[in-house]
Amino acid sequence: MPEYQTHEHDVLVIGAGGAGLRAAIEAAAAGVSVGLVCKSLLGKAHTVMAEGGIAAALGNVYPEDNWEVHFRDTMRGGKMLNNWRMAQIHAQEAPDRVYELEEWGALFDRTDDGRILQRDFGGHRFARLAHVGDRTGLEMIRTLQQNAVHGGIEVFMECTVIRLLTEGDRISGAFAYWRESGAFVVFRAKAVVLATGGVGKAWKITSNSWEYTGDGHALALWAGADLIDMEFVQFHPTGMVWPPSVRGILVTEGVRGEGGILRNKDGERFMFRYVPDMYRSETAETEEEADRWYTDRKNARRTPDLLPRDEVARAINTEVKEGRGTEHGGVFLDIASRRSASDIERKLPGMYHQFKQLADVDITEEPMEIGPTCHYVMGGVRVDADTAAATIPGLYAAGEVAGGMHGSNRLGGNSLSDLLVFGRRAGEAAAEYALGTDGVPAVDQPEVDRLATEALEPFERDRGENPYTLHQKLQDCMQELVGIIRTEVELKQAMEELAALEERAARVRVEGHRQYNPGWHLALDLRSMLAVSTCVALAALERKESRGGHTRDDYPGPDPQFAQVNVRVRQADPEIAVDQIALPEMPAELRKLFDGEKKTDQKEKKD
Repeated sequence: MPEYQTHEHDVLVIGAGGAGLRAAIEAAAAGVSVGLVCKSLLGKAHTVMAEGGIAAALGNVYPEDNWEVHFRDTMRGGKMLNNWRMAQIHAQEAPDRVYELEEWGALFDRTDDGRILQRDFGGHRFARLAHVGDRTGLEMIRTLQQNAVHGGIEVFMECTVIRLLTEGDRISGAFAYWRESGAFVVFRAKAVVLATGGVGKAWKITSNSWEYTGDGHALALWAGADLIDMEFVQFHPTGMVWPPSVRGILVTEGVRGEGGILRNKDGERFMFRYVPDMYRSETAETEEEADRWYTDRKNARRTPDLLPRDEVARAINTEVKEGRGTEHGGVFLDIASRRSASDIERKLPGMYHQFKQLADVDITEEPMEIGPTCHYVMGGVRVDADTAAATIPGLYAAGEVAGGMHGSNRLGGNSLSDLLVFGRRAGEAAAEYALGTDGVPAVDQPEVDRLATEALEPFERDRGENPYTLHQKLQDCMQELVGIIRTEVELKQAMEELAALEERAARVRVEGHRQYNPGWHLALDLRSMLAVSTCVALAALERKESRGGHTRDDYPGPDPQFAQVNVRVRQADPEIAVDQIALPEMPAELRKLFDGEKKTDQKEKKD
């Protein structure tokens, strides 16, 4: 029987971004032993790429902002498909989590009287994003990381988890390998928190970093947990378009929050043509009104450039399809004509240097060329709203890997507060579960041996498929057939191609040895990406309507029936099964928030 390095903890946190670090901090504070596993180096999680800010109703810029308004904005942004309880908890607790970061040493931009400054973002009624220039995620990770290290949490860097381990119907740990040596490691744990982020590396044009291969989604699926809302993939409207080497790299929504506007190749501010009915009463009808809104919020309505991301991405896609796009297949984002060079360099330093260094574009003098890029998945592990517990005892999920919070579309800035709010709750609940569990569950040794053998199979083949070729084919398939606009014909074609790719992936071959072998790493990551891609395509086929981040050209409008359900996917060996489950019903006292808004909308239309 092979010997494996073994570590034992009460709580194992997989992922060291904002959600993982916050979960680890909270679990350790409860007095349990915590292990933190990260795929890359500590401090390099994808959270550092978050730029615009943390959404929280602090009321520092607009005193009338409060959790109820934030809750309403979040639900409307998600087209009312959010788990209402998660959205409520998020809106209520986000301010405390921001002030907590400040107490731990986070540095924020300030108002003239010294309070945390907040900026505008799409879909938010008030300026509510607490920020540090356009490098907010970096400051957040720095602060959380220092707190975690100070708390004595044991960190396992450059370690990739292959499978979750179970004893009966409960979690017992995880099986992983060291990326540097290729050696296998067994983690025994009473509870596991998934905080692994997203799935974007399955698409060709993406803002996501190399870590985002759907690991946590697949781990939960294979362990028997439910996933929901996997059809909802957010294509951020503003990613870099040119040159090709940087296509997809994110351009923060903060550019539009600071006054940037979208223009097509003819110089037209086209977003006025794409205002949906839901937002019409609160959106400016003319350029003059939109420009005035930046200084006169009471007598002017907000610019359509700050509509929610799904609306803006579809608008850009339409402009390009109808021949009004730029030379390289995007549109222009102009801040140069709107703000002084000193303001741009001070408020958007990351964007200034990004375009200067990567595209030789000075954004203080000329517009950026941008277009939609795969950015975020709203779907994920089905969790309890209050505890972040999955449908398997001992398993928890927080952040992008968890589903429900954002409904069919996430508002910008809600991701960072989501990480903090539900990272804390997941860590707290996991620690409580561990403290109530006698002894660490047993690990199935034959299962571990089988997983190790499977992982090493690519080295044993004399001939086989190239993992890089398969990854390229997967990205092409998802980009072309499961992208911004979908049809039944294309989704069924995608399912056929994904099935064929899965067969080919079972014959993948890698050369060399196990020590830091990127081809082997990709061969293992392909299993996660293919599983998650299948979940997305299946769920997209099931949802026969257009809503939020899911647009069906053959079902162009929303369907009231689908407004009542989440699409669920789960492993039903050997296939992945899909069905519909009822959406949790919102209590009457919260529904009144939307009834009042409807009356206001009607009054404004009459006026």
